[in-house]
Amino acid sequence: MEATTAAEMHWRCSLRRGCATRISVLMALAAVVMLAGGARADEYDHKYAMGDSFPLWVNKVGPYNNPQETYNYYELPFCKPHPEAKPVHKWGGLGEVLQGNELIDSQLEMRFRVDIPKRAVCQDPLDEKKVEHFKYAVQHHYWYELFVDDLPIWGFVGEHVTEGGESGGDGDSAKTYIYTHKSFDIAYSGHQIIQVNLTSENPRPLTPGTTLEFTYSVRWESTAIPFRRRFERYLDYNFFEHQIHWFSIFNSFMMVIFLTGLVSMILMRTLRNDYARYAREEDDLESLERDMSEESGWKLVHGDVFRPAPWLVLLSALVGTGAQLACLTLLVILLSIFGSLYVGRGAIVTALIVCYALTAFIGGYVSGGFYARNDGKSWIRCMLLTASLFPGTCFGIAFALNTIAIFYHSLAAVPFGSIVVVLLIWSFISFPLTLFGTVIGRNWNGTPDNPCRVKRIPSPIPNKRWYLKPWSVATVGGLLPFGAIFIELYFVFTSFWNYKVYYVYGFMLLVFLILIIVTICVTIVGTYFLLNAENYHWQWTAFGSAASTAVYVFLYSIHYFFMKTKMNGFFQTCFYFGYTLIFVIGLGIMCGAIGYLGSSAFVRRIYRYIKSD
Repeated sequence: MEATTAAEMHWRCSLRRGCATRISVLMALAAVVMLAGGARADEYDHKYAMGDSFPLWVNKVGPYNNPQETYNYYELPFCKPHPEAKPVHKWGGLGEVLQGNELIDSQLEMRFRVDIPKRAVCQDPLDEKKVEHFKYAVQHHYWYELFVDDLPIWGFVGEHVTEGGESGGDGDSAKTYIYTHKSFDIAYSGHQIIQVNLTSENPRPLTPGTTLEFTYSVRWESTAIPFRRRFERYLDYNFFEHQIHWFSIFNSFMMVIFLTGLVSMILMRTLRNDYARYAREEDDLESLERDMSEESGWKLVHGDVFRPAPWLVLLSALVGTGAQLACLTLLVILLSIFGSLYVGRGAIVTALIVCYALTAFIGGYVSGGFYARNDGKSWIRCMLLTASLFPGTCFGIAFALNTIAIFYHSLAAVPFGSIVVVLLIWSFISFPLTLFGTVIGRNWNGTPDNPCRVKRIPSPIPNKRWYLKPWSVATVGGLLPFGAIFIELYFVFTSFWNYKVYYVYGFMLLVFLILIIVTICVTIVGTYFLLNAENYHWQWTAFGSAASTAVYVFLYSIHYFFMKTKMNGFFQTCFYFGYTLIFVIGLGIMCGAIGYLGSSAFVRRIYRYIKSD
C-alpha cells in the first residue's frame, strides 16, 4: 500500500491545477532491436542532427489503480491535428504487443533542439457524450502514456477537485477539469536525447457546448548526463536496495546453512550405522539375527521404494516440464543481468517465449529418460503431454483473459496475428525439440539402474499418525521455501503491479539459488520421514511437498491484492488472478520437479548398500 500511495501522491501533486512541478518520466525502455528496412535510421540509433524531426508516439490510457486495464489513447475523444490522416503505427516486436502496447504517431511536430512556443494542436467542441467520457476518465484517475525516442512519459488526463481545492472530491461541490496544455522539457547531450519531462497545465472545466483548445510546447536544454546513464533516473534505488532487501537475502542464506546442516548432520548421522552394518563383509550368525530383528523404518521398504509411481506419464511430464522451467528461469535471469533486458520494451516477454521454446529439449530429455527408466511403454503419449501440458494450461487461461479484454476493447487483447506467431514458435521450435529431447533421453538416459530389485508383490503400508501421512508432509513442505522467497515476492509483485522497473536481477539470482537449495533440503527431510514410516509412495509426496510452495504464494497474492493495491473492477481482478495463476502453476511445477529430483538422488544414495532379497 505504501508504494502505491507514494507514487499516486507524486503524480497528483505534479499534475495539480497551477502546480509548476514537472512530471518526471517514471520508466524508460530502450529500443527493441529491429530490422532497418523501411525505417528511419535516426529513430533507432537515437542520433539526430539539428532540426531533425522525430515522432511523438501516443500509446495507451487507463485507470491508474488498474495497471492492465488499458485502452487505445484515442478511445478517449482526444482530437487529432489532422483527423483525416491515416494513423501511423509502430510495431516493436512480439513482446511489446503481448504487453499491450500500441504506439500511434501523434502527428505533433517535434524537432531536435528546436524550441516550439505554445502551439495549438486542435479545437474540440464538447458535446454531452464527450463530456461524459472525459468526466468518467478523470474521476477514475485515468493516466496516459506517450513515447519520445523510446522514453515513456506519463500524465493524468485531468483532475476532480472540490471548491476548496482538494483533489478527488465528490458531490455537488466537486468539479472536473481536463488539462489542455502539454509542456515538454527535453534534455539532450550531443546528438542524443537524454531526458524528457512533461508538465500538464491549463486545466479547463468540462462543460457541454464549450470548445476546448488543446496546445503543446517544447523547450530544449543541454545536460552533462551521458546517453548510457539516461535510464538510471527511473530505477528506484531507495525501494529495491532498501536494507530489508539485503536482510532478506541474509536471512534466506542462514536458512540454507541450517537446512543443509540438518540434512548432512542429522540424516547422515542416522544412516551411518546402517551403512556400516550393511558394508560388513563377515558377520556371525548371532549378530546377523540380531540385525535382522532390529530392522525397521526405511530399510524394510527397499523392495518397494523403486516401484514405478502411479500416473507415471503425468509425473514424467511434470518433472520434465519443471526441469525446463528451472533452466528457463536461470537463463532469463542471466540474460537480464548481462543484457539489461529490463530497459527494452517487451524484451523480457520476448526472451521468455524464445528461451522457453529453445529449452524444450531439456524438458523432453528429462521426461523421456525418467519415463524409460521406470519401464514406461507409451513414450509418445508422455512426449505429447510434456510438450503441451504447461503451454496448454497457459493458453487456456490466456484465452479466457483475452476474451474479456476483447469484450472491454482493451489493449490487453492479443491480436490474432500475434497468437499465430506464438503457435508457430511452439509448433516449429518447441514441439520438435521436445520430441528430439525425448528420443535422446530414452536412448541415453533411459536404462533402469535401481540399486534394489523391486518385489513382485507390494508390501502393505502400516497405518501411521496423521503427521506422517503423505498429505501432511506435502502440506508442510512448502512453508520453508515460501519463507525463503517471501520478501522477494513483495518486490516482484510491487514492480509488476505498481509501475516500478524491476532491475535487481542479481538479488533474484541469489533468491532463486536459495529456493533450489531449500526446496531440495526440505523435500529430502520429508521423504526420509515418510520412508521411516514404511510408506514407499514417496514420488508424488516429494513432488507435492515442493510444489506446495506455490499454494502459499497464491495465498500471499490474495493478501497482496486486498491489502497492498487499490485494484478494482471485474477486468483487473480477472487479469490479476489470471496472471498470478499462470505464475503459481509454473512455480509449482518447477519447485515440484526440483524437489523430486533431489529426493530421487537421496533415495538412490541411501539404498545403494541395501542387499536385495
